Amino acid sequence: MSAPKLLPLLLLAAIAAGLAAPHAQAQTTLRFGLDSDADALDPTIARTYIGRIVFASLCDKLVDIDDKLNIVPQLAEQFAWLDSKTLAFKLRAGLTFHDGTPLDAEAVRYSLMRHLTMQGSTRRAEIAMLDSVEIVDALNFKLHLKAASAPFLSQLTDRAGMIISPKAAEAAGKDFPLNPVCAGPFKFTERVAQDRIVLDRFPGYWNKDAIHLDRVIFRPITDPSVRLANLQAGTLDMMQGIQPTDIAKIKADPKLRAVVTDGLGYQGLTFNIANGTRPRTPMMSDVRVRQAFALSIDTQALIDVVYAGIFTPIAQAVTPASPYYVPEIKPRTRDIARAKALLAEAGVKTPLPVDLLVTTAPEARQTGEVIQSMASEAGFDVKIRSTEVVTALKNSDDGDYEVFFIGWSGRVDPDGNLFSFIHSNGGSLNASKYRSPEADSLLDQARAVTDPAARKLLYGKLAERLSADLPVMYLYAWKNLFGLNARVSGFTPIPDGIVRPQGIRISP
Repeated sequence: MSAPKLLPLLLLAAIAAGLAAPHAQAQTTLRFGLDSDADALDPTIARTYIGRIVFASLCDKLVDIDDKLNIVPQLAEQFAWLDSKTLAFKLRAGLTFHDGTPLDAEAVRYSLMRHLTMQGSTRRAEIAMLDSVEIVDALNFKLHLKAASAPFLSQLTDRAGMIISPKAAEAAGKDFPLNPVCAGPFKFTERVAQDRIVLDRFPGYWNKDAIHLDRVIFRPITDPSVRLANLQAGTLDMMQGIQPTDIAKIKADPKLRAVVTDGLGYQGLTFNIANGTRPRTPMMSDVRVRQAFALSIDTQALIDVVYAGIFTPIAQAVTPASPYYVPEIKPRTRDIARAKALLAEAGVKTPLPVDLLVTTAPEARQTGEVIQSMASEAGFDVKIRSTEVVTALKNSDDGDYEVFFIGWSGRVDPDGNLFSFIHSNGGSLNASKYRSPEADSLLDQARAVTDPAARKLLYGKLAERLSADLPVMYLYAWKNLFGLNARVSGFTPIPDGIVRPQGIRISP
């Protein structure tokens, strides 16, 4: 980018984000650029990847994962399976919420039951196996499950394991997301939609020696060029959502550092099969049309054009970063002749109109345009509908879409990438409204089996079933891409792509 273009971008970003004067920025403030705004700051109903990044500084969980995908203590000092259906925990002594109230076993029970029963909860399917919470004393409790569940503990490493203040939640009711109260290293200070989320250090944090920042400011900047320009100018200290084409530029700048790691998340195309009241189209009602659409797309070429070739094509919800990845399940080979034959078998008139919903992220729009061009060769007339992420997710929930280009940031257990999206009874994020007794059975079996080899076999069979029915066409596995000012140190990348503030420092 030339200097004449760079200066206006920086000025516009500074004005839009309301950046403070340099002397007002403490060295212990981490200014973090996001590619979109977070959704509701309530772990019970939240669903975006960006929100998970904010939550990592705001709300600790019972347990967490490390960079090797091991489950490790966080709020819980100890945890152990007593039998296949009983999980015991001991909390750390002296835990408090940001409002000063104690975080004890009763607060854990409150949060878990809220996740399980509150209207609109997106955690319900994740912990549906929870039957009851037995409080032993203030620090000790047991979780009794309805049946053995291999992925249950892993669910508690994310939002289902976040514990909120019962006092604050009861007082705020539906307004809790406006002033969330948890027990993480930073407490909520303010939020200006589409501008900033400000968190300040919580002095009562149990692991305060691992925190070297006084404040974290999250700034949504949707244009990746503007986001990168702010990082280059020093008005951001860290950013996610680097464009793959910008990695070389960052690596060439001595003031910056790029961190690129394999992720657990995927990007794909979700097909509306039976959701909502919009008129049913051939894409919704005939799997041959979905198969034809999938066969019109050259995934590797798409990755090469839009993402500089750095992502990995996949045909399953489990990525190569997971030990449950099945390498024998390979992506489709593009076959225009077969795609046209399937459309002819389905008896549809071409060109067939297709509504493709994408977010406003530039790479999402570009991906839509590549898909539009490729699919046209098979007889599809793709119309791209671009909207910001929260609205797009609502469209998806309401069934106001036909094909949705959307991803998932990934979970340590493959159940977290599949059950909520695929299961017909309990899949709270099944926006396709896909129903398959075989898929349901495989998901249920994989939850009940604890042997990793047996579970991997089940997930392989499930991938074959989903490839045949196509509620989702999995396109590629994520890479976690971060840009850092060289003064930032101590960042440990985790495969789930979530930025933990513990250990991060900013040198003068």
